[in-house]
Amino acid sequence: MPFNQPLQRFKAEFFKALAHPVRITIVDLLRNGELTVGDLQERLAIDPSSVSQQLAVLRARNIVESRRAASNVFYMVRDPAIFELLDIARTIFDNHLIDMQEMAASVPLAPAPLAEDERVDD
Repeated sequence: MPFNQPLQRFKAEFFKALAHPVRITIVDLLRNGELTVGDLQERLAIDPSSVSQQLAVLRARNIVESRRAASNVFYMVRDPAIFELLDIARTIFDNHLIDMQEMAASVPLAPAPLAEDERVDD
């Protein structure tokens, strides 16, 4: 199968747009409804220009869209199915974490050194 098919290109560009923790956090913050740059900046604790830069990437990939109301621009997720994708990623992360915990639990611990009063002198 050629790698330049439209669907593969779309998926690659879509995942590139999500390939930054701030952008994923923005999408998660928009889960409960639309927010302004100021709202996002306050919740992310980063400067407005950084928020705007990340929103531009998400907008370019049609992940978020905006609407103007008076002097405010509100951002919202264009397709709520993205929340399902993020939820699935969370499930995969949780499963990976469980696997790592089980692997760590199966490794025997080294015996603790004996205290002074527990040592047997030869």
